[in-house]
Parts: sequence; C-alpha cells; structure tokens
Amino acid sequence: MSETPRSRETGGDTSTGLPQRRTGPAFAHTPHRSDGRSPQTPRGARQPDPGGRPGTIPPVPGRPAILLLLSLLGLALTTWQVLVSGPLLTPDERLSRALVRTVPDAVTERLSDLGNAPVAVPVLVLAMAYSVRRSRSWAPALTAGLAMALVPAVIVPLKEWTARPGPLEPWAAGYFPSGHTATSAVAYVGAALMIGPYTRRAWPMAAALLLTAATAGGLILRGWHWPLDVLASCFLCTPLLWAVAHTARRTAGPPAQPDARVRGGARAGRPGRPGCQPPK
Repeated sequence: MSETPRSRETGGDTSTGLPQRRTGPAFAHTPHRSDGRSPQTPRGARQPDPGGRPGTIPPVPGRPAILLLLSLLGLALTTWQVLVSGPLLTPDERLSRALVRTVPDAVTERLSDLGNAPVAVPVLVLAMAYSVRRSRSWAPALTAGLAMALVPAVIVPLKEWTARPGPLEPWAAGYFPSGHTATSAVAYVGAALMIGPYTRRAWPMAAALLLTAATAGGLILRGWHWPLDVLASCFLCTPLLWAVAHTARRTAGPPAQPDARVRGGARAGRPGRPGCQPPK
C-alpha cells in the first residue's frame, strides 16, 4: 500500500519541497570584535591595517640574505686585518708555516693547477652550453660568465691595494686574495649549479666542492698563498655563486609532477582487474 506524498506547501510557503536554509539564532550568531574589525575566522575577511598593508609581522630576512651579509662581513674583516697587520695574521702565518711543504711539491703543484684559467674556465663554458641547451634560456649562462669576469676585476685591485707578501716570497707582493681559489670556485661550483637542476643528483656539487677544496689545499700546502688569502676568496665568491644559483633555479622551474589522472588511468587500464575500469 503506497502512501501519497504530502505537499510541504502551506499558506504563504512557496517552496518546491527542497529543504531551505534557515536564518535562526544558531546561524545569526557571529562573533564581533570590540575594535570594529571583522573576526579572524573563516567567516570574516581580514582587513588591512590603516597603512594599507595586511596586519602581519614584517618579513624576516631568509638564509640567503644572512649568508650574503656574513660573506661580505668576512671579506671586509679579512681585508682590514691584512691592511692594518691585525691580530688575525699571527695564527694565519703560524698555520701556514706548519703546513707548507708537508706534501710533495709534485702533488700540490698539480692541485694548484686546477685553479688556472685554461683548466677551470673550459669546464664552466661547457656547463654554460649545457644550461642553454636544456633551459632554452641564456640567463644562467650569462650570469655565470659575468661572475667569472668579475673575479679578476675585483681581485686584481684588492691585490694591489693590500700588497701582502707571499709565504715563501716575502719580497714579492699581491697575494691577497687568492685568484686561483676564486677562479676554481666560480668555475666548478658555478658549473654544478647550472647542471644540477637537470641531473637531480648530488655528484656535480660534490665534485665541484672537491675540486675547489683541492685547489685551495694545494695553494696553501705549496706555499703560494696564506690560508687567509684562500678564505677571503671564498667570501668573495659567495655572492657571485648565489646569483648563479638563483638564476639557474628560476630558469629550471619546479620539478615536474606526474598527473594523478594519468596514474589512475594507467592503473585502471591494467588487464585482469575488471573492477578498476573507469566509469563510462
């Protein structure tokens, strides 16, 4: 026995039978703030402050900004110590005397040669060509080339200004900072930064750091540079390499993610699983 459905339409109610939203006390209660601003809840939109900016805490400098600031401060400190013959030169000279000629010259000279321009610059040029081919953009390559061009443009005036003598040649001058260390760092690390987003492996950066460290170690052990000369070059190269890394990341973009619908369709299309067929 079926029961005839009753109509919900009564008196002035003109609804079609579907439930309507009611505006009762439970829906009318909305918290208010004493200052007149809307509540910080999903029901209220956040209003800007009188200055036109959202009411948030000012942004805090990130790690790249702190790293750049520390590198510039380190370069300024080491340069100042060399100019005024500060107290940092005493442990620097003692460390150099303890390390010089502890490794055969045949080894340290080969390591130092890694910082020569005919050896390091072609590596950077190859990485620049690879980056242009993969990214279809000249921005990372031009940034790396500019960084390498800035190495002699900055280091040569610093050498003439400081006129620091060498560990084994006290009569000579112009050893601060180390040009070979800066050349190897910009060439090898810059190359790793340009090809790293496409290889998705850690070996390019590991190899670059190893080659740069080998160059710096060979220069110190051979007696061609003080340890402070090498450290100052590392401080100098940090902003240059940060520019290369920033440009390379922006050009490469985020890693591609597989489409969830493609994955679902691939699973649904596998034979032998009729229950996973897509709906028609």
